[in-house]
Amino acid sequence: MVVWSANWTHPVGNQATLELTVEGDLILKDADGSVAWSTQTCGESVVGMKLTDTGNLVLFDKNNAVVWQSIDHPTDTLILGQKLRVGQKLTPSNIATNVNEQGLYSLSLTTEGLFAQVETDPPQVYYASRINFPDTSSGSNYVEFTQGHLELFLNYTRNGSLFSGYVSTAAVQFLKFESDGHLRVYQQFENEFFMAHDILTEYIGYCGYPLVCGRYGICEGHGICSCPDHYFRPIDYANPSLGCTGSIPSSCEAPQLESFLDVRGVSYFAVKTDPQGVADLGNLDEESCKKTCANNCSCRAALFQDVRDGSKHSRVCYLLSQVFSIKNESDLMHSTVLFLKVHKTTIEVAHSSKTILIKTITSSLGSLLAVVFLVAVIKGLYRRKGFEDVKEEKGVDEVEEVEEDYLDQVSGALMRFTYDNLKIITEDFDNRIGEGGFSSVYQGTLPEGKKVAVKQLNGSKKSFLAEVESIGNIHHVNLVRLIGFCAEKFHRLLVYEYIAKGSLNKWIFHKLYESSLLDWQQRMKIIFDIAKGLCYLHEECGWKIVHMDIKPQNILLNENFNAKIADFGLSKITDRDQSQIVTTMRGTPGYMAPEWLHATITEKVDVYSFGVVILEIVCGRKVFDRSQNQEDMYFLGVFKRKWEEGQLLDMIDKRSDDIHVMKMMRLAAWCLQVDFTKRPSLSMAIKVLEGVMEVPGDLDYNFSYLTLTNVSLRSGKKAVEFGITISVVPSVLSGPR
Repeated sequence: MVVWSANWTHPVGNQATLELTVEGDLILKDADGSVAWSTQTCGESVVGMKLTDTGNLVLFDKNNAVVWQSIDHPTDTLILGQKLRVGQKLTPSNIATNVNEQGLYSLSLTTEGLFAQVETDPPQVYYASRINFPDTSSGSNYVEFTQGHLELFLNYTRNGSLFSGYVSTAAVQFLKFESDGHLRVYQQFENEFFMAHDILTEYIGYCGYPLVCGRYGICEGHGICSCPDHYFRPIDYANPSLGCTGSIPSSCEAPQLESFLDVRGVSYFAVKTDPQGVADLGNLDEESCKKTCANNCSCRAALFQDVRDGSKHSRVCYLLSQVFSIKNESDLMHSTVLFLKVHKTTIEVAHSSKTILIKTITSSLGSLLAVVFLVAVIKGLYRRKGFEDVKEEKGVDEVEEVEEDYLDQVSGALMRFTYDNLKIITEDFDNRIGEGGFSSVYQGTLPEGKKVAVKQLNGSKKSFLAEVESIGNIHHVNLVRLIGFCAEKFHRLLVYEYIAKGSLNKWIFHKLYESSLLDWQQRMKIIFDIAKGLCYLHEECGWKIVHMDIKPQNILLNENFNAKIADFGLSKITDRDQSQIVTTMRGTPGYMAPEWLHATITEKVDVYSFGVVILEIVCGRKVFDRSQNQEDMYFLGVFKRKWEEGQLLDMIDKRSDDIHVMKMMRLAAWCLQVDFTKRPSLSMAIKVLEGVMEVPGDLDYNFSYLTLTNVSLRSGKKAVEFGITISVVPSVLSGPR
């Protein structure tokens, strides 16, 4: 893990050299011999160089006194005890990968405070912590990274923390300002580093970052990006977070060729965070604000706010020379409109298209009136409850004709493929890499050479719509990414990113070769990845999404054994503040929470399934195994019995680490509590994994789980309808309460 680099913003090429000269200067030379960087310590009696355990590069004199050290020259990272002084800044490397715009951000400590900003002219600030510094030398005022946060020092005296709510006691940790504008704390677990806290997001929210949805992109929730109306389009339909492009006039273009697109109910990060950083023209009305931008050739947009606070009323107008991500805030208490400067031809084409559409509809209005009415009613239901619930509650098979309209509403910037496209991509569905009772998965290659997985569903429209609705507009490192879909006649196909290592079950259950077994660090990382993915679905994205079918078959591993949650065909979407879910029973026996029998369902059914998966990963066996004798067939029964006997370690896979495995088994037991209110949230489970929270000591090991007798619940990856008797195995309900 790189914590410091010489010549940070302009890396040298191959064949570069680093030399400590006899004069005491440390010099970095490029391949052509030119000096790219030096410590400028020539003549300062340097006799040697050393690298400390903390990662500090030190030049010292004959008395072992420090002459120069890298810790005094931060780049993008602060290690424990490292200071950021007034006048210094953290800047992400311009060689970072997967960056919207490289080298764009900085985190600076100035005489006015700590500021995270976009390095434009003028800078646009997205986080500001103003500090009243005393009139002393700049070297005596600084912030220092300690225990997971930044401590403020005024005239060398501790003056509290800049950020509250998170403390880490990890021995090895660092703070990194990254290329996406986030300020993250990383700490070591075993031999790996993982992200423990995302500091700024707590204060500005996910949509508060300037390039979260790229230039001109509208952020509508965690991971959901769109473009302003239909005058703009995504730069990359497969990755809407890269921003939007359209017919945008260049600076100082002829005014007669320009017009404005009005975008209402939005806010802009720089206006909310640092009004001094943008041009505030004061008390202009809406039309005057727009005209002022029109007459300013460097203005790309004008943001107008009509602010009412009780009896107070004010109007403000801000001009923006560059437009980054916009935040959708339809619930603002004041009227806000963003005027985006566009080519007048863009508006004219749009109006022309609307006129043609209106004429077409009018010519056949009589025959379409009934259909339009049905679409309007069902669309309203869809927005609140989803396509699946309408079919469940109304039993209306006729809603099939509005599926296209529904897909337009929920598919966002997903690519839309024709069936013929997918036949070419998959070479006529030749390479099948997975199969279930209701679907088959084929490997394919897009024209640009990117591998994809194409899932062909056999008549499962509910599953198709559930997956498009659930993950069509969200992106997270621990969720398998949906790239596009095909809905053509009776064909229903989904196109996903290709995940190289396949499903988790092959790596923990099918032990054909010793070399294929996962080591303990890999298993811990997989458990942590699953927790992060579920936490995002439950607590962080715009909607609350309950997966309903967490199991090893639905966890995929990439080439680095990072875990990604897949198969959202049974998932359920609810409002963020909705605490309970009304739905038909769904899931896989052994992973289904006991409350399916008698209680209203919550997201804690996923927590229960997660607990089962933890046990399977740690112990290397399935929750239900018919090859075992009767008393060992159900693994939760074994878990209960071994706990009572004090022999839990007998259950673990011999490749696991005995020292830490008990902690994982206790976390699993917490997730498996029969009373779902006593199970942890996924954010709590993550804190246990991070070592900042302990599992409660009063756990109930009388686990309960659902099975079906004399029938098969699953065929491949698809659940059949539950019109049958469900029984709870008596043996697991016995014992002390």
